[in-house]
Amino acid sequence: MSWQPSLERIGEFTSKYFVLWVLIVSPLALYAPETFTPIAPYITPLLGIIMLGMGLTLTPADFRRILERPRDVFIGAMSQWILMPTIAYALVVALGLPWEIGIGLILVGAAPGGTASNVMTYLGRGDVALSVTITSVTTIAAPLVMPAWIVLLAGESISVTFAEMATSIVQVVLLPVIGGLVLRHVLDEYAPAVAQAGLSIFPAISVIAIVAIVAAVVGLNVETILAASAVVFLAVVLHNGLGLGAGYAVGRAADMAEDRARACAFEVGLQNSGLAVALATAHFSASAALIPALFSVWHNVSGPALATLFTYLDGDAPIADEDPAVASD
Repeated sequence: MSWQPSLERIGEFTSKYFVLWVLIVSPLALYAPETFTPIAPYITPLLGIIMLGMGLTLTPADFRRILERPRDVFIGAMSQWILMPTIAYALVVALGLPWEIGIGLILVGAAPGGTASNVMTYLGRGDVALSVTITSVTTIAAPLVMPAWIVLLAGESISVTFAEMATSIVQVVLLPVIGGLVLRHVLDEYAPAVAQAGLSIFPAISVIAIVAIVAAVVGLNVETILAASAVVFLAVVLHNGLGLGAGYAVGRAADMAEDRARACAFEVGLQNSGLAVALATAHFSASAALIPALFSVWHNVSGPALATLFTYLDGDAPIADEDPAVASD
């Protein structure tokens, strides 16, 4: 159809400069938070819309590939469970962070993958099915993994409700993705032109939704952000950057295809910092919530930056799966 190329150009342009939009809106939210904080009640629905869009990009064949090669799910999950908590503890010690603040970094490290990892994998042309699967696995295991790491590294025990996290992952990730899969199947069968239009424009919709979420998070945490010291910012940046780099390195070392290594990078480096904020506030102190709150903002800058870099490196060509055994249909 004549409007198809225009939709594709809009989607490509918006995604290509994703990090620019985030860098523009973040200072605006710091300067005028009241403009963006009304978005806060809509963060969960916006995430659901994003996940629905990602579901539209998936087909049953994508998940069959996961079942055919479960080692990548195992490697990604184990990398996140082991690398991020140990990196967090090493940074707390190396940077000499006060323990009441450092516990927040350990909480972030022990947290499961966040929805942001799925979104950035999508925008960075990674394997979305692998990303969603790893997020689900790590989230389901979080009620056991998180307290275990806190007890081991901090000597503290926390109460984590399995039902709350399970409900969250079902509502924000699984149901929208399944809805997108079903919708994609129906549209492919009865309205393929509409399906193609959705695939063309949803990158732009996702970018708008994420930028709105970033603006809301910044607006809600202005005092926290302005009160943070340089060493705290450094801890957040290093933790996130080392996680992204280590996740990608592990994926490539394990001979994953490029799109799967990208998924592994985002899964390891981007944590469910919102969960860490909630746990820090409920079980520790406001100081413990400082780093998770900053991480919520920072990974919405670093994630888009890496996704933009991956997209730039690809040019206009889609990722070719390097492993013939897991090639797309």
